[in-house]
Amino acid sequence: MFAVDLHAHTRFFHGHRGLGDRYDPIGVSLLARTARWRGLDGVATTNHDYYTPFEREAATVVPGIEVTTTRGHVLVVGPDPPAETVPLEYTPAEVIEMAHDRGCAAIVAHPFRNSTVTDVPDLPFDAIEINGKHPRTQPLVERLATEHDVPLVAGSDAHYPIEVGRAYTRIDADELTPESVVEAIRDDRVEAVVDRRPVDRFIRRWYRAIHSRKHPEDLLSKPTPGVGEPPQS
Repeated sequence: MFAVDLHAHTRFFHGHRGLGDRYDPIGVSLLARTARWRGLDGVATTNHDYYTPFEREAATVVPGIEVTTTRGHVLVVGPDPPAETVPLEYTPAEVIEMAHDRGCAAIVAHPFRNSTVTDVPDLPFDAIEINGKHPRTQPLVERLATEHDVPLVAGSDAHYPIEVGRAYTRIDADELTPESVVEAIRDDRVEAVVDRRPVDRFIRRWYRAIHSRKHPEDLLSKPTPGVGEPPQS
């Protein structure tokens, strides 16, 4: 059994691709070291709409990308994620097909935040995520997974290394490889875990405080696709 954070980012900022490319090797090293410190066996790098290969660090780095579809975010995790995608260019169905063609798993990210991906009937996604930023939605995500008959996984959605591991997935496999992660997800040999220790509650409060400082005009000028009604409980 391996513990893997299936949703993490190598940087705390969006945009500025050139700067990000230079920062990313530092970011992945920090993610891997924090994952090891938290007792995890691996972490997936799922940057927004691009994937950069990294050498494996102390914790196994699983390839991935977070694709901005026309209805929200879908994680593509596995041995061969696309190197880059254009935000809003693909539908969820197209991203799922892309993931499967590349031997990857397609996971609905934070289904109750800026997403209507699960509103589309008969999408063959492989799992639904419990997001570490919003653990209060766990009962809703569990119900959604039951309705769609797909496994539950979890990821921290870390943008700062300290956030790694606040939600993660137990993977039932003989060895930890990108291929074994995909197989375990598809076979429902996974278990979603949300870490609710005091340090994680503090991190969530700290993160909300950071976001509260964002200017409303910035949010309006950068709308997110597929914005649905937020959960009430």
